[in-house]
Amino acid sequence: MSSPRSSTRTASQHSEVGGTYGLTMIFYLLECSKITLVAVPLFLAWVAMKVYGGGALSWLGFLLAIPVFGIFIPITLLAAKSWWTSRGNPTADIGEWVSFDDKALQTAYEGKKMPMEKFYEAYMHRKLDFKKDPYETLLHRYELFRMCLTAADLEHYFNTLLAQSTIHTKTMDKGEIAHVYDRGNDFYNWFLGEAMVYTSAVFQDQNESLEKGQDRKLHTVCKYVQMKKGMQHLDLGCGWGTLLAHAAKHYGTFSTGVTLSKEQAQFGRERAKEYGVASRVEILVRDYRDLPARQYDCITCLEMAEHVGIKNFQNFLLQVRSMLKDDGIFYLQIAGLRRTWQFEDLVWGLFMNKYIFPAADASCPLGFVVNQCERAGFEVHRVENCGVHYSLTIKKWYDNWVSNKAKIVEKYGEYWYRMWVIFLAWSAIIAAQGSSTVFFVTLTKNHCCDVMSVADKQAEPFCRMEKWVGKEPIATQQ
Repeated sequence: MSSPRSSTRTASQHSEVGGTYGLTMIFYLLECSKITLVAVPLFLAWVAMKVYGGGALSWLGFLLAIPVFGIFIPITLLAAKSWWTSRGNPTADIGEWVSFDDKALQTAYEGKKMPMEKFYEAYMHRKLDFKKDPYETLLHRYELFRMCLTAADLEHYFNTLLAQSTIHTKTMDKGEIAHVYDRGNDFYNWFLGEAMVYTSAVFQDQNESLEKGQDRKLHTVCKYVQMKKGMQHLDLGCGWGTLLAHAAKHYGTFSTGVTLSKEQAQFGRERAKEYGVASRVEILVRDYRDLPARQYDCITCLEMAEHVGIKNFQNFLLQVRSMLKDDGIFYLQIAGLRRTWQFEDLVWGLFMNKYIFPAADASCPLGFVVNQCERAGFEVHRVENCGVHYSLTIKKWYDNWVSNKAKIVEKYGEYWYRMWVIFLAWSAIIAAQGSSTVFFVTLTKNHCCDVMSVADKQAEPFCRMEKWVGKEPIATQQ
């Protein structure tokens, strides 16, 4: 499948690619407990005082040096570099694409590139508007806007994102996430369509309908975990329950879903009734950490793990492993920024964290995900990059959203309509160019030998060849 056209950048603009160092240490620090993060600096300060002398002021200076030199200065220098590399005059006439309602804003950026963050905030607050289709306009974003970190971006990072990524308690996660999906099922239906599946579809043709692509995707997931009649299936972050109902109807599973949203749970229960499988579908409204201790034949997790956070990711995977039977399969679908980022990736990521997916800081490169899975005792069987499928999916969501503008504005207002216009149009482009992509990862437990434990405490051979040989890859599925 060919990728949708993603931008009109010139070769020289690819110099905006950022660095890739330091991520391993950052991931490690985020996993550390609060006690460790406090105790280590205190110990280093004590050692420094013993070696170099000094009193309370030396202690205070040393402790302040850690956040100043470890966080504040690097982030500030990163922002400065983004301004430097994005300098230059616009190569397209902004007046051709955008009309200004705020004359002061127009005067401030006349003949200049506007920072992307300033642009989308001005659009959402009705200080300017698109003259042409927003998606088409954003294809020309490098000719019109600067991909730089602004004061507002830094404020959000230090005031919100830093706390989100270092805390991730049950109370905080519920407060950050539940209200997003309780906004209204009609709100999401206006772009997700009948399927109500908030993840990438799988297409064999760019002109296929969203519904057909999502149906293929659901069958793909069910086949990847080798669902069979009577299996116990757990879906972590079940959304509106379509996968649960689909699995129960077409594969005969007993499917349990977990979500933080009451609105999603209610919709999912109604969908199970609609599919005639209400007796085999259960939806729990609770944090994944509060799930009862039981084991399942297969576990699926479609883009919920990002919200788990880097801090809790390893513990999350260990919990999943404990809930998976020895011969079970875990399907993990996860989206994340690319390792060799450019500044647009960071600007887009901050927008997404601020307005669309709060506290989803585990949206990391593939290397982080695979490393964490192997650390937790999983064997990776299949990894597929489906970013272009996601791009096409989001573009179809965008078309749905724009076509429902009147109904959306009437109920939710212009602000929410415009926010989702930016989200969907920009994200379709981001996925097409690989700034952020989605991976389908199939995992099993890594056993110490070829014998597994079964419920009656007897041992039987675990035949890997029988389980995997002849299983078709995604490209051949219909």
